[in-house]
Amino acid sequence: MSENSPSSESLPAANRAKAEAMRAAGLDPYPGTVERTHTTAEAVAQADALRESGTEITVCGRCGPIRLMGKAAFFHLADQSGRLQVYLKKNIAGDEAWQQFAAYLEFCDFVQVTGPLFRTKTGEITLECRRWRMLAKTIRHLPKEHFGLRDREARIRRRHADLAANPEVRALFTARSKIISAMRRWLEDGSHAFGGYLEIETPVMHAIPGGAMARPFITRHNALGLDLYLRIALELHHKRCVVGGFERVYEIGRIFRNEGISTRHNPEFTMMELYTAYVDVRHSEDLTESLIRHVAETVIGSTALPWGDHTVDLGPRFRRVPLCDLLTEACGQNVHPAMDAGEIRRRLGPVAPPRHEVAAEVHGEPGHLLLEAFEHHLEHTLIQPTFVTEFPKSVSPLAKAKPDDPHVAERSELYIGGLEIAPMYTELNDPAEQRRRFEDQMRARAAGDEEAMRMDLDFLDALEHGMPPTSGLGLGVDRLVMLLTNQQSIRDVILFPLMRPETGSSEG
Repeated sequence: MSENSPSSESLPAANRAKAEAMRAAGLDPYPGTVERTHTTAEAVAQADALRESGTEITVCGRCGPIRLMGKAAFFHLADQSGRLQVYLKKNIAGDEAWQQFAAYLEFCDFVQVTGPLFRTKTGEITLECRRWRMLAKTIRHLPKEHFGLRDREARIRRRHADLAANPEVRALFTARSKIISAMRRWLEDGSHAFGGYLEIETPVMHAIPGGAMARPFITRHNALGLDLYLRIALELHHKRCVVGGFERVYEIGRIFRNEGISTRHNPEFTMMELYTAYVDVRHSEDLTESLIRHVAETVIGSTALPWGDHTVDLGPRFRRVPLCDLLTEACGQNVHPAMDAGEIRRRLGPVAPPRHEVAAEVHGEPGHLLLEAFEHHLEHTLIQPTFVTEFPKSVSPLAKAKPDDPHVAERSELYIGGLEIAPMYTELNDPAEQRRRFEDQMRARAAGDEEAMRMDLDFLDALEHGMPPTSGLGLGVDRLVMLLTNQQSIRDVILFPLMRPETGSSEG
C-alpha cells in the first residue's frame, strides 16, 4: 500500500498489476472460501463479552480509507450490517502480514481480518489484526469524497458503486424490500377482512397484449415462429383464475410498456394486481386504503409522510370524489361523458387539454377528452389521498358501467402526492358486453389509437364459462415506494432503471 495513490487514469492498470504480483507470490487475490465468524454488527453488539474472553473473531468486508501511522494503520471494514475499525500493527501482525498489507491492500478491497477486540482511547470498538487475507482485489476504487458519485445520472448508471458508497441508498432499497414484504404478509394474512389472498404467477410473454391501454414491447419466439408481447398488465390471466374458482388472488410482478421515460414512468416497472370475487369497487377502495396505511405504519412507523414541500396524511379516511365533479369545480360548468366532445371542450374552457395531445378527439370521443383534461390540469394537485371515482365508460373497457348511468364506469383511481397510485374497477363479467367493448377498442385502434386494446378471444371464452361479480385493482409498487420514502423520481426507487447506453466510453 502506498500513501501516494495513482491517478484515476492509471489506477486500474496499477491494481491489475498488484493482483498479478499477488499471484506471482503464491497469493490468490480472489479466493473462493471465506472464514467469517461475525458480521461487524455482531462484533460490536458482543464486544464486551468477546473482549473479556479474549476471543479471536474473523470479520469480512470492504476496506475503507487507510490511515498510516508509521508501522501501524487504522481502517474501517464495512459489510451490510455496519462497519468496524481495524488496527494493524507490524509487531503484532508480523513482518510478512505487514509487508503484504503494504504491498497489496488498498481502499475498497474486500478483506478478511482475524483478531481480538479492544477499545481505543476514544472508546471505539476495534479489531486488533493478527491475520488478514485478501478476498477480492478491487480494480476500480469508489471515490473517497462523500464516496463521490454526486452526479445523478452517474449514480444510477453505476448503481453498484452508488450502493457500495452511499449507506442511504442501501437503506432506501432495504425499505423497498420491506414494503413489498409487508404487502405480501398483509394480503396473505387470513385473520382480517381484507386478507386471505393466494399469490399466483402468470405469463410474462403474451400472444395478445391486454389488460391495459398501452403500447407493448414485441419479442420473437424462434422455435414457434411466433411474435409475442411482454405483458402490459396482469389482469386478464387473473380473471381467468377467478373463473377457475380462486376467489382471492394477487401477484407482484414486472410490467413492460413501450412508452416514454419521466420522473413518474419507467418502461419496466413493478405492479401488484389483485382480484376479489363477490365484491365491487368500493371493497377495493377500502382494501387499498387499509393496505397502504398498514404498510406505512409497519415499515415507516408513521402515517404522516413528508412529500417534497408537503406532508401527506394517510391517517384519516381517504377522500372519494367523482372525476366530473372535480372538472366541474375547476371549470365552473357541469360536464359529463354523455355530452358531445365539442360541448365538453367549450365548457371546460381553459381546463381543456391542448388539442394536439388528444388523438381520440379526432373521432369525437368525449370520455378521452374528460380524462385528458383531468390528467393535464388536476391530477398533480391531488396531494392528500383521494379516490377519483366514476370515470367515463369509454376509457374503461374492462369495467362495469354504473347501473344508473351507462356513460360512467365503476372505476376508481387513488391519487396521493399528485401520483396515480392504483386504479380499480368493478370488473365487467358480461361476455357479450365485453365483446362489444373490445370491438369499440378495435375501431379506435383502426382510427389511429395505438394504445387501444385488441380482441382477446381466449379471455372472452373464459368469461363465457362464467366469472362471478369481481373487483380488481393494480397498485404501482414503485410509486408507492416513492411516496413512502419521499423520492421524487421513479428512477431513484428502481435499482437498475432503463437508461441509454453510454457512447464513447473506454477502459482505463
